[in-house]
Amino acid sequence: MPRRPSVALAFTALIAVFGGRAVLAQIEGGDRGVAAVESSNDFEVSGIRVDVSGPTAEAARLAGWREAQRRAYVQLSQRMGAGGGLVPDGTLDSIVSSIVVENEQIGPTRYIARLGVLFDRGRTAGLLGVSASVARSSPFLTVPVQWSTGVGTAFEQRTQWQEAWARFRTGGSAIDYVRPTGTGPDPLLLDVGQTERPDRAWWRTLLDQYGASDVLVPVVRLFRQWPGGPVIGVFEARYGPDRRLLQRFTLRVGSGAGIPVLLDAGVKRLDDVYQRALREGYLGLDPGLNPVMPVVESPVEEAADLITDDPALAPAATTLTIQFDTPDASAVSATEAAIRGLPGVTSAATTSLALGGVSSMVVIYAGSPDALSAALTTRGWQVIGGGTTLRVRRTSTPAPPSAARGASGA
Repeated sequence: MPRRPSVALAFTALIAVFGGRAVLAQIEGGDRGVAAVESSNDFEVSGIRVDVSGPTAEAARLAGWREAQRRAYVQLSQRMGAGGGLVPDGTLDSIVSSIVVENEQIGPTRYIARLGVLFDRGRTAGLLGVSASVARSSPFLTVPVQWSTGVGTAFEQRTQWQEAWARFRTGGSAIDYVRPTGTGPDPLLLDVGQTERPDRAWWRTLLDQYGASDVLVPVVRLFRQWPGGPVIGVFEARYGPDRRLLQRFTLRVGSGAGIPVLLDAGVKRLDDVYQRALREGYLGLDPGLNPVMPVVESPVEEAADLITDDPALAPAATTLTIQFDTPDASAVSATEAAIRGLPGVTSAATTSLALGGVSSMVVIYAGSPDALSAALTTRGWQVIGGGTTLRVRRTSTPAPPSAARGASGA
C-alpha cells in the first residue's frame, strides 16, 4: 500500500516530462517557417523572356536586363491604358526597383533568361498618368492547407504550398493578406483542425492575435499518377470559419519537378478568385467575427447644459488599440510620431511588434474613438473598424528613395 502513491507520482512525473517534450517538439525543431517576400506596392511584370548576345558574359547579361526593362515597361503601359509607349533607358533605370531572375542560362557571350521587373509605384505612376494609391481590403489571415497522400498540413510543418504563398507578391492585389511565417506558436494555433473549426469566439481571439478581420483558407489537393509521372492539383478558394467554397479548379504538370510552377500558377488563380469575390461583394466580413455595436439612443440635452469649465467634466480619456503596417523598423517610429502628433493624444506606444507584418500600439486619447478616427482621416490615414480597435494605413505613400537594382540568386 505505501508504494502505490510513489508509483503514481513517478508515473505522473514521466507524463509531465515526456508530455512537455512532446509539446516543445511541436514548437521547436524541424524544417519549419517560410518568411514571405516583401509585400511592397511596386508594379510587377513577370515572365519576360530574353535571348541576347554580347562580347562577354557580363555584357550579355546587362543587355538582357535592359531588354527586359524595355519590354516590361511597354507591357505595363499597355496594361494601365497608357498606350504602350517607351521611355529612355536612363528613365527606366530610375524607376526600376529590382530585376527578379526567374530562370537564366549564362554562356561566354550569350544570355538566355526569364525575368521579372519591379517598377517603383510612386515614380512609375507619374509617368503613366495613373494613381499611385491602391485600394485594399480588410486584412485576411491566410492559412494555406495542402493535402497529399491523404494527409492534410497547414503550419504543422513546412510545405510546398506554404512556400508558394510566401513567394507570391501581394503588392498588386486588392486583398490584404496576413501571411504567418509558420514559426513560434503558429503550428499549434493554425493547424488543419483549426481550419475546420467554426467556433467564432476562438477564431476572433486568433484574428486579434494576428491583426486580421477574417480568414482565407486556400486549399490544394495533390494527386500523383505514378512515381515521377504527372501531378494533378485540385485548388479550392475557401474563406471564413465555415470554409465556404468560392471556386474549385484543376491544374496539371508533367512531373513532380514542375510542382513549384503548378503551385505558383494556382496561387495566382486563387488570388484572382478572391479579388473578384471582393469586387462582387461575396467576400464580406463575417458579422460573427466583427460584431456591430448596438446603437443606443441618448436623451436630448440642451447645449447650455454642456458648457462648463469644470476640469472634472472634461472629456474622459479613452484607451484604444491601433493596428498598423510595419514593413521595417523605421515605420514603427514614424507611425508612433504621427499618432502622438494628433491633438488629444497623450500616449502612443507599440505593444506588439511584427516587422514585415501588422503591429499594434496602445493609444490614450482625450475623446471618443470616432473623434480619433476623424482626426486620422484628415491627416491622410485610411481607418478601418470601429470601437476601441482601429486598423490604419496610409492612403498614399511618398515615393521611396531609389532602390538598388538586384537579382535573386545573382
